[in-house]
Amino acid sequence: MQSRSYTNLLELASGNFPVMGRERDKRKMPRIMTLPGSINEFDDEPASSVASDNASSLSVDRIIIVANQLPLKAKRRPDNKSWSFTWDDDSLLLRLKDGFPDDMDVLYVGSLNVDVDGIEQDDVAQLLLERFSCVPTFLPPSLIEKFYTGFCKKQLWPLFHYMLPISADHGGRFDRSMWEAYVSANKLFSQKVIEVINPEDDFVWIHDYHLMVLPTFLRRRFNRLRMGFFIHSPFPSSEIYRTLPVREEILKALLNSDLIGFHTFDYARHFLSCCSRMFGLEYQSKRGYIGLDYYGRTVGIKIMPVGIHMGQIEFVMKLADKESRTKELKQQFEGKTVLLGVDDMDIFKGINLKLLAMEQMLKLHPSWQGTVVLVQIANPARGKGGIDLEEIQAEIQESCKRINEEFGKPGYQPIIYIDKPMSVNERVAYYSIAECVVVTAVRDGMNLTPYEYIVCREGIPNSDSDSGPKKSMLVVSEFVGCSPSLSGAIRINPWNVEATAEAMNEAISMGEPEKQMRHEKHYRYVSTHDVAYWSRSFLQDMERSCADHFRKRCWGIGLGFGFRVVSLDPNFRKLSIDDIVSDYLKAKRRAILLDYDGTVMPQNSIIKTPSREVISLLNRLSGDLNNTVFIVSGRGRESLSRAFSPCRKLGIAAEHGYFIRWCQDVEWETCGQSSDFGWMDMAKPVMKLYTESTDGSSIETKESALVWQYRDADPGFGFAQAKEMLDHLESVLANEPVAVKSGQYIVEVKPQASSKGLVAEKIFTSMAENGKQADFVLCVGDDRSDEDMFEIIGNAISRNIISVNTVVFACTVGQKPSKAKYYLDDTNEVILMLQSLAEAIDSPALSEDENYGSHYP
Repeated sequence: MQSRSYTNLLELASGNFPVMGRERDKRKMPRIMTLPGSINEFDDEPASSVASDNASSLSVDRIIIVANQLPLKAKRRPDNKSWSFTWDDDSLLLRLKDGFPDDMDVLYVGSLNVDVDGIEQDDVAQLLLERFSCVPTFLPPSLIEKFYTGFCKKQLWPLFHYMLPISADHGGRFDRSMWEAYVSANKLFSQKVIEVINPEDDFVWIHDYHLMVLPTFLRRRFNRLRMGFFIHSPFPSSEIYRTLPVREEILKALLNSDLIGFHTFDYARHFLSCCSRMFGLEYQSKRGYIGLDYYGRTVGIKIMPVGIHMGQIEFVMKLADKESRTKELKQQFEGKTVLLGVDDMDIFKGINLKLLAMEQMLKLHPSWQGTVVLVQIANPARGKGGIDLEEIQAEIQESCKRINEEFGKPGYQPIIYIDKPMSVNERVAYYSIAECVVVTAVRDGMNLTPYEYIVCREGIPNSDSDSGPKKSMLVVSEFVGCSPSLSGAIRINPWNVEATAEAMNEAISMGEPEKQMRHEKHYRYVSTHDVAYWSRSFLQDMERSCADHFRKRCWGIGLGFGFRVVSLDPNFRKLSIDDIVSDYLKAKRRAILLDYDGTVMPQNSIIKTPSREVISLLNRLSGDLNNTVFIVSGRGRESLSRAFSPCRKLGIAAEHGYFIRWCQDVEWETCGQSSDFGWMDMAKPVMKLYTESTDGSSIETKESALVWQYRDADPGFGFAQAKEMLDHLESVLANEPVAVKSGQYIVEVKPQASSKGLVAEKIFTSMAENGKQADFVLCVGDDRSDEDMFEIIGNAISRNIISVNTVVFACTVGQKPSKAKYYLDDTNEVILMLQSLAEAIDSPALSEDENYGSHYP
């Protein structure tokens, strides 16, 4: 059955949805934990703006594990009337709970790898819930075909493994209907989670690329839900990822998680690069933790390779020992040195490259002919879909045949190729007798084969069956996720067949003490960084990432996959026009400080002169004798003088307050303590050096400051150059009275006594000294430099700069973390607010010959 809201997804994925599945009557599965009221369909219920809709009935935390498939095996009973279900011992999801607290309940949400008839689904769901704590998501076969076989395996999986759809038969072209199916399937998963969740108590941990838009569905319903996501596949470089037509939808959905996990730093770095290039988000590292600030929420980035389940491997080793399979293999390969490859059958495992390297080694080192055997186990492909494997399989078969014919002889076959399903027990037996494991994948998310091999070579704990020295050797591709954690492995570029051949020769020729030392190093890591360690570490980081959830104010904004949650300090709220107008009318002495770019002038506007409307408003406000109105900007005084030449009574603070003028009829004052700009001769050559090497950057020379801007440069390179320049300039100018600061696409060097905060302090102090202490303060700005003003205003009362009775409105433009207590959404709202103030007191304009001295001290 498809849900009532299945076809109501146009806001999330454009295009018309095909009719999938068949209609049938079905009862909704009740919530596992009781919450008052019933559940409505996802699209029919508004987003929760604070937290969950109802109080929780749980006293103990619970975690909901969501993945494409449940950790279950399913088969029909012989009578064909019912189903038989058992745990899948090979499933990683099943082992996660070993790292969770003993009193934490674990609930699994996912699909089954079998098609359950509609009339059986309720009974199967009840059975799985009661016996296995599993909640099945039943996907119609037609939906699975487009969701899993289509979008996941033919579009996402190749792209994430660096295969671009250059032609129709080389990777899959983007198909909008497959994307719609992907969205639809993720929605069905979200409905199952929503049916059973207690949002204030539960953690949700989503796994892998099949469910990358699920966080948006859940976050839209529960703004404060504690939610983590782990990507088990590689995450491609930004150049590859950005070819995906739905790149922004997926990336924004992932950013609705609280914690995003990756196996390696490379994968995380690629993800962060995408966030930087596409959304301008820059990460920060603090005390070892990496985080992205996303609309006031800190999205944590976790880098931790998954481990294996030591207990399961040791259990299987004991079974293999009882079955004497290890002994049989030792007899079969007596006198031989065994190299072992264990790979799934897919185009990225580089099996044929391994065979070619073996061939090359036998040619370069003929002494190994007759003694070295490569056993290659090719496991069946993990799922349907993906790229056609027939050509790859034919190539492998041809290589095996050629090598065996050239180097084989009676009693010796250099390549033993096993391409049939193999039990875990037998695979463990092969691990135990192999001298070296070779992994030549050209791209792989993690690959736990080396970990399993290391444990098997250590042997059964407390067993007398093998008391000799332990040793293991690894030749591992540098393009697999396990490579960085195996520092004792010989890392290779699998595309370099000759180098791989030499690495294989080195591995089996190495001295015994060296092999033992490398094995001991690897075993210490693998045995301590098992799957329980991994899941425990992820849960701890998820708790840390969600620590502020119930302290901040949260609300959702945006439509479709543009939805995100804004999370801000509880005292931070939108500026009420009615409130500010009311206080404005009551005040006798008012100070109004306005930033220019991004506040009264749109930040990205090509026209950099103020509009007639802005000029008119500033004239009306500054024309009121009770007002002191200032434009406070980082721009130079000449450009600001030209821009605001019609505003004769307007005060201007230029270059962050180094120059200040109270109105047009007075001279500019210099607020800096020093007029020695000799430091410019030291700083400018450094900036020129970086400008020449950074295309798209430029230097702006002001009277009191130097600004290097890289807005038009490559974002990643520009940011790196800015960081390097900052250190360089701080070193060169260490003994000079200047401050070196970085901002939004800029690095600026300016006098230490120059800041917008000091401008605000000077204005308030001058007003007070002249008996005109402000009883109303409005300060509006949009960027980092304006935070200095907000900070001064926040401390002004305690420092007696303004009265305790002064009404203060410190307001930032845009909903973002700020030292201001108020916000307005954009420049249009700022202008609307100024218009309301101007209209509140419609005072007559002053004549040209009136004394302007009353406006300034």
